[in-house]
Amino acid sequence: MFQEGLKIPKKRIAVLIGEKGKTKREIERFTSTKLTINSEEGDVIIESQESINVFNTKPIIQSIGRGFNPEIALNLIDEENILEIIDITDFSKKSKKDLIRLKSRLIGTNGKARKMIEMLTHTEICVYGKTVSIIGEHDNVHLAKRAITNLLQGSKHGNVYGFIEKTKKKR
Repeated sequence: MFQEGLKIPKKRIAVLIGEKGKTKREIERFTSTKLTINSEEGDVIIESQESINVFNTKPIIQSIGRGFNPEIALNLIDEENILEIIDITDFSKKSKKDLIRLKSRLIGTNGKARKMIEMLTHTEICVYGKTVSIIGEHDNVHLAKRAITNLLQGSKHGNVYGFIEKTKKKR
């Protein structure tokens, strides 16, 4: 029996479990694992007879913990898709004001900037807490990560969108 534990925010435990345990059961069925969830602490233990199942389930749990809808998180079952998590505090000068400003830059007015990057890179992006997470195919996630990093470093939105377009044409 293989197992691995991880912690997710307590606020996200209800999303992981789902209505009457539906989401938890769905994850267990798709990944051939057993999930043990401690809702008091936010601890999740993933168990399976095969180590690869535990390995493949971990990013699904992490992505739900980082704010993704479970339906989007389950896209990680496909081996083509990966999860990338960027810590925004690496770009903010440890001040809460900077963190809020950077999150606002990433999301944009009414979510426009986030949606634009998602559309251009064919990825799913979630800004939650002090992180921004990306789900998608490897090359697309890498491109989205570079675009987000450029935004966090102060590049103009238009320049970032242009960078994505140029990079896609080179492929």
